[in-house]
Amino acid sequence: MKSSAMQNFFLLWQDLGSRLLMYFMSFLTLGIFWNGQQTQLNYLERVDRDLSWLHLAFLAAIVPMPFSTRLLAEFIGYRIALFVYWLNIFLPGALLYTSWMAAERRGLVRADTPMEIGKAICRRVLIAQSLYACGARLCLVSVTMSIAAILLVQLNYAIAPRFGRSRV
Repeated sequence: MKSSAMQNFFLLWQDLGSRLLMYFMSFLTLGIFWNGQQTQLNYLERVDRDLSWLHLAFLAAIVPMPFSTRLLAEFIGYRIALFVYWLNIFLPGALLYTSWMAAERRGLVRADTPMEIGKAICRRVLIAQSLYACGARLCLVSVTMSIAAILLVQLNYAIAPRFGRSRV
C-alpha cells in the first residue's frame, strides 16, 4: 500500500514539476519579448500604420504562448511539442527584428538614437534566435537537453549581467 502511494506521489510530482518548469520558461520568454519590444518602442519617434500592424502581428505571435507551453508540459518528451514551443519563440523574435528594420527604413527611429543602439537591438535578436534554434536542434539528441539549452538561453537573456556592454 505504501509503495503505491509513494509511486503516485512521485508521478504527481513529476507531472507538476514539468508543468512548473514550462510555466517558468513561458514567463521568461514573455518577459524577454516584453523587454525587447519596450526597448524598441523607447527609441521610436513615431509609428506609422505598417509598423503598428507589425507590432500587432508580434502580439498575435505571443498569444499562443499558453498553448505551446501547455502542449510542451503535457508532452514533454515529444519532439513535436518542443518544435511547437520553439516556433512560438521564433515567430515573435522574427517579428521584433522585422519591426526594428522597418522602423529604421521608414525613418521612424528618434534622430538622437545612436547607430550602435540599432545594431545592438538587431544583434541581440539574431544571437538569441540562433541560440534558441541550436537549442531546438538538440532535440534530435535529447528533448531534455534541448529544453535545458533553451532554458539556459532564456536565463542568460533575462538575468545575465551586462558587464561592459550597453543595456539594450
